[in-house]
Amino acid sequence: MTTRWSRRGFLTASTGTAVALGLSGQASAEPPCAVPAAEADEFTTLRAKWRTLILGEGFSPTSEPFKSRLAELGNTAGQLRSSMAPAAGSLWPDLGYADPEPDTDQESYGYSGNMNTSYNRLNTLAQAYSQQGTGLTGDTGLRDAILTGLDHLHSEVYNAGQARYGNWYSWQIGAPQSLLDVCVLMYDHLSADRIADYLAAVDHFVPDSAVADYTGTSTGANRVDLCRVLALRGIVGANSAKVALARDALSPVFPYVTSGDGLYTDGSFIQHTTVPYTGSYGSVLLGGLGSLFALLAGSSWEVTDANRQIVLDAVERAWAPFLYNGLVMDGVSGRAISRGLSASDTKQIQQDDHLRGHPILASIVLLGQSASATENARWRGLVKGWLQRDYYSPPMSNQTIGLTALARLRSVLDDTSITSIAEPTGHRLFPNMARATHRRPGWAASLSMADRRVTYYETGNGENLRGWHTGSGMLYWWGDTFGNGQYSDAFWPTVDPYRLPGTTTSRKTLADAAGGDWGASLPDVNWVGGATDGQRAAIGQYLKGLQSTLLAKKSWFFLDDTVVCLGAGIKCTDGTAVETTVENRNLGPTGGAPFVVDGTAKPASHPWSETLTGATWAHIGGHGGYVFPGGATVKALRDARDGRWSDINKGGSTTVLNRKYLTLYVDHGTNPTDGRYAYLLMPGATAAQTQARAAATTWLTVLANTNDQQGVAVPSLGFTGVSFWFGGTVGPLVASNPCCVMISEKSDGTAVICVSDPMRMQTGLTLTWNRAVSAVVSKPSTVTAATTGSSLRLTFGDLSTTKGATQKITVRLG
Repeated sequence: MTTRWSRRGFLTASTGTAVALGLSGQASAEPPCAVPAAEADEFTTLRAKWRTLILGEGFSPTSEPFKSRLAELGNTAGQLRSSMAPAAGSLWPDLGYADPEPDTDQESYGYSGNMNTSYNRLNTLAQAYSQQGTGLTGDTGLRDAILTGLDHLHSEVYNAGQARYGNWYSWQIGAPQSLLDVCVLMYDHLSADRIADYLAAVDHFVPDSAVADYTGTSTGANRVDLCRVLALRGIVGANSAKVALARDALSPVFPYVTSGDGLYTDGSFIQHTTVPYTGSYGSVLLGGLGSLFALLAGSSWEVTDANRQIVLDAVERAWAPFLYNGLVMDGVSGRAISRGLSASDTKQIQQDDHLRGHPILASIVLLGQSASATENARWRGLVKGWLQRDYYSPPMSNQTIGLTALARLRSVLDDTSITSIAEPTGHRLFPNMARATHRRPGWAASLSMADRRVTYYETGNGENLRGWHTGSGMLYWWGDTFGNGQYSDAFWPTVDPYRLPGTTTSRKTLADAAGGDWGASLPDVNWVGGATDGQRAAIGQYLKGLQSTLLAKKSWFFLDDTVVCLGAGIKCTDGTAVETTVENRNLGPTGGAPFVVDGTAKPASHPWSETLTGATWAHIGGHGGYVFPGGATVKALRDARDGRWSDINKGGSTTVLNRKYLTLYVDHGTNPTDGRYAYLLMPGATAAQTQARAAATTWLTVLANTNDQQGVAVPSLGFTGVSFWFGGTVGPLVASNPCCVMISEKSDGTAVICVSDPMRMQTGLTLTWNRAVSAVVSKPSTVTAATTGSSLRLTFGDLSTTKGATQKITVRLG
């Protein structure tokens, strides 16, 4: 009877029903008449603003898609009203909230979640009553049902005398958000006594102390949600002190952090201490701040903290790098990747990277109202481009976002004064969350790693049970007009979780949720990171397997049309096979993409497998190419894989899904002692282009691929990149200590040398480049000495405090 509920549960119900239209609200036990008339007028104005933020504006209820969505809202509300049956322990028969053994175990999570969901349903009813075009607008019977439901839940469970059980989120954020949305929407039908009772309950579960300290469950996105609760508590209850508290309690969210939850100077966003969460909790934070900024703008409680500019800057520093053609990349969505298809409150709800991305676009539009005119115009141009390019999942057909967000997106699409902005090109490295994005004309890629600060993966609340290896060097990629559904189309429940593209893994069997909940498992490694000039990059990961003896050195060199991938020092004593997955491409339900190896077409049927000995190149039609310098033994596999969302998420659908995969992997054998690999990924390349690259044997020089160093040179690009796991000599470079180096020689006679300390431990470093250099044009303060001439010698001071950031030096070549 029970279901697992958490933030995920509430958000799923919110987006799956009309609750998605609303934001959150809270109230004060003081009746409105207790404040001066002028102040009461201001609260009236704020209630009206929040009502508009809940219900949306600027759309016609008789035009599509709004007409259909409003009708659907009315139908849903009608069904909920018909099934409502107040009884001891429940408001709806399927949502019992009376916990016979109240505590904080999963069973109690279910009961508290049912209480939360009951308020969500009342919110749906209130929106159907308040919205135009639902068929229930202003319906007195519906109004009475809402009031009955509010009183029943208050008398039975959500009141000042009730002790909390189950999930804290249900009591402090989920239920009060919906409760106070209803208070705003039904305000004119609520007596002062009713309001006082409801708000006394909010006071009980969300006291001022909830935001007294910036710690625990009161940081990042959670803190924004709590502030939203307190702000609306003050507005509904006409309590200026509560609104002021909410405004002031936002301030700790704004500054950059150096550890734990929040935004970092490099654009990273962390929640739950160790989890990259730009695409999930970061979405909540962005939307919540946008709503509060808009709500309080022009009022006595306007958010004026100068540090709020950090949030505005983060739109392009933190969020935009992970948005592509309307999707938000899975590598920064944590547990949310396992929420593909679940049974929500009233229907099955689909989630994927596109459907998670669209609300972020709507939040950016809303936040733009609080930004400068220049910022707002540029953001609307970015959003318009993302909306127009999302061919795989057109945002205006997204059934999981509410009318409010939909109306914002439609306003951008219909604004002829806005010119859409193309996807930017370039590389972004995020050392503080062990992530990177690479964008080129025609494609984009993202890399996910793990270190002693960033978890392998996050599981919790029965979610993401097999995400074990998503931080083991997983390399995602998308084409501009192809492959945008690669990870959207039932990828996560059907892919082999031991063969995620780009990863090196042991086939040792892991239990569901291995490593513990909430990002508890961290590899004991320091060398994870890289160096970039903003266009290309050299990146490395010292990999230690999750609950495994596996060790490996992995490097990636992100170039113009290629990602060069090297692996070395691969060893393991698990007694199981170790593999590096070159590719594991989701070919959809039919799986007919042609596969060619060294000019020979391979069978398109499945199952099929073959060991490709001495392979120099391979190509998957409609996807891209793979080159193996010098030839390699690679295993290829076509198979059809069954899976259910419930396999990886206990709240997921039990429907069996089937997808066809084409997998390329290097088998390092059982208990390897010094395994290695080298391959090139060429997204979007044709078979002819792939073959030509394989034939151009001098295009790439692998300078080193050992346990001590890994490096490559591409003379035609003027590119040299090296991961110095230990100091030493690689090609023309000599490093005294571990570091990452990337050099880009320009056609104008200059070169940019990029150096980083991924270990964050070097108190000194000497780097020599055996190349004639006539002058140093610019250098950071970390370079304490530079000697030019027939070679360049750079002496660095303390790099341990640079947080793995790239140090750029520009020189003039001799």
